[in-house]
Amino acid sequence: MNGKAGETAADRRAPGWRAGWLPARLRHIALFAALGALGTLAHYAVLIALVQGGVAGPVAGSTAGFLVGGFVNYQLNRRVVFRSSKPHREAVSKFVVVAGIGLALNALLMALLTGPLGAPYLPAQVVVTGLLVLWHYAGNAVWTFREAHRPAG
Repeated sequence: MNGKAGETAADRRAPGWRAGWLPARLRHIALFAALGALGTLAHYAVLIALVQGGVAGPVAGSTAGFLVGGFVNYQLNRRVVFRSSKPHREAVSKFVVVAGIGLALNALLMALLTGPLGAPYLPAQVVVTGLLVLWHYAGNAVWTFREAHRPAG
């Protein structure tokens, strides 16, 4: 038997304040960020193509890219990062809420940085992406993909 006496498998999987919790959480955030880089790559590809092609301005291009990146990230988060068994209908609806708030924050921050502050769109997007990583991780870990733990017995 692995683990401490009286500890169930669910106890060992459940996040909590115990020895080793912080390094495990940091590894999980690193996995989230690493796989999120694929969604970010899709986001930036759309953003750059739309802005450089003269099809959209920085805010609209960023919004379109955010939606494409969100689709990529949902798939990776559900299957790899959080390994969720939640029904797709429940998970995707929660993901859309978290991503929708992130989208609004993304557009607001991009408008602020590229408008009144006059920052170039690409460095501005890098800053905004960095700021939103923790929002997306927290929302998805705590709400979207969190599994209900059933008591043993």
